[in-house]
Amino acid sequence: MAASDASPDTLNHFPLTRQALVIGAGLSGSAVAHSLALRGWSVTVLDQATGLGAGASGLPAGLAAPHVSPDDNVLSRLTRAGVRATLQRAQTLLQSGTDWALTGVLEHNLAGKRRLPKANTTQDPCHGADTTPDTPPATAPGTTFGSLSPSSTLASAAQIAAAGLPPDTPALWHSMAGWIRPRQLVAAQLQTPGVQVKWGQTVQHIERQGDLWTVTNAQGQVLGQAPLLVVASAFDSLALLRPLPGFAVPLNPLRGQVSFGHMSDLSDAQRQLLPPFPVNGHGSFISGVPTPEGPAGWYIGSTFERNCEQAPVRPEDHAANQLRLSTLLPDLGAAMQQQFDPELVQGWAGLRCTLPDRLPAVGPIDSERLPGLWLSAGMGARGISLAVLCGELMAAWLDNEPLPLEASLAKHLAAQRYRRL
Repeated sequence: MAASDASPDTLNHFPLTRQALVIGAGLSGSAVAHSLALRGWSVTVLDQATGLGAGASGLPAGLAAPHVSPDDNVLSRLTRAGVRATLQRAQTLLQSGTDWALTGVLEHNLAGKRRLPKANTTQDPCHGADTTPDTPPATAPGTTFGSLSPSSTLASAAQIAAAGLPPDTPALWHSMAGWIRPRQLVAAQLQTPGVQVKWGQTVQHIERQGDLWTVTNAQGQVLGQAPLLVVASAFDSLALLRPLPGFAVPLNPLRGQVSFGHMSDLSDAQRQLLPPFPVNGHGSFISGVPTPEGPAGWYIGSTFERNCEQAPVRPEDHAANQLRLSTLLPDLGAAMQQQFDPELVQGWAGLRCTLPDRLPAVGPIDSERLPGLWLSAGMGARGISLAVLCGELMAAWLDNEPLPLEASLAKHLAAQRYRRL
């Protein structure tokens, strides 16, 4: 049975020895490491891969865009706060136009699935199709990202036309949103002074010995020790944590595949149909973003396959993404059919990690039975939008700082909500 009280007030702090081990060098792990190191912690990050981008954080390009709902529910408020945190981090660490861009995002509201809160349903006349969104606000530790005003409106006629959609298409415009290359963000966060990364470290066992958590490999070799251990290795976290008393976080795998190709392979007629900003709503379409090889590319995806623990690139998922593009942007989808031919299309697939309530699990798993063992996982398909915020939340709890979002929202993320009684 899950614990009923997962309030941040129950969390333990680490005022003396500010050393941490983080398992996982992806979006979640690198965000935690960065946030702790900025506050003076000494952080060692362990990852079984030989370098960056081996897991879901290797996604070549994705969106930071908020979820919206008519009642402005918990997920909507969290993603709004998370997107702002991510964009501010990108502005600080990354190169605009190459690693990320604050483009705004048009959401094709297919089947009317997404509706704005009543107080925010008017069109914004200031946002024409060629308008550059506002700069993300500068922030510092203690900033409440969730307190910032909403930045989603009904899309204007000019924006709908620029996307190549019919005038009566229901659509939203998210001004505080854009594309980002996750691998570049991960690399920048891991380069923070105070962070040491050890690649090729396959963790087999974790155990608390005295006041320290000890991490060992299959041969029993000690890979690291620290009073604080943060597990941030997505679905791989389950195998490490499941044997421990008190662990009951129901992590599940979610496979996703993205299809992409080079802009240079598009004809002039196809290029004229490309929207000047990303479009989401049934997956997402992004263009003009560098591919892993370097040249600019286009991207559509991703697929969603639950309870799948392998992530090969599959031809049938390219076909699914072609259908996704035809639904999202019908004219462009029809024009780009040949771009999905096997000799042109490329693919990337990875495993994300989800929880039943679609919210991450952050903080101590069980501060009584497993003191010093913390978790940052369950971002699902929203790792770009939520990982930075979760890292800041964890650091604020540990250093007893003002939280980066309202306490009423933060409690929904606490990993202890799944604690066995």
